[in-house]
Amino acid sequence: QVQLVESGGGLVQAGESLNLSCVASGSSFSLNAMRWYRQAPANEREMVADISVGGITNYADSVKGRFTISRDKAKKTLYLQINSLKPEDTAVYYCNAEVLSLDPPYNYLDVWGRGTLVTVSS
Repeated sequence: QVQLVESGGGLVQAGESLNLSCVASGSSFSLNAMRWYRQAPANEREMVADISVGGITNYADSVKGRFTISRDKAKKTLYLQINSLKPEDTAVYYCNAEVLSLDPPYNYLDVWGRGTLVTVSS
């Protein structure tokens, strides 16, 4: 069973930065595309950034230029560097990964972390 655990959230002031991490653990798996989502109170969950296994990245228009997604394959870790934080960035940030099981039946799994809360004060 594969687990994703996020960390790095907290209470910060507008204009500050945070670096979120997501570590994958388990056995017999391979990580494909990975994504960061966020969900603000009373809002739907939205994808903010994704990264392919080859390192190609995509960002939501609302975060371009401020968010940077990256991954360390050896450490099985996904990162999200967030700069110039705004109050509207307040949300729970979730890590998501497409996981290939290396045990039979070798199927793909859609795995989610439990999230880390980012709160930005003005």
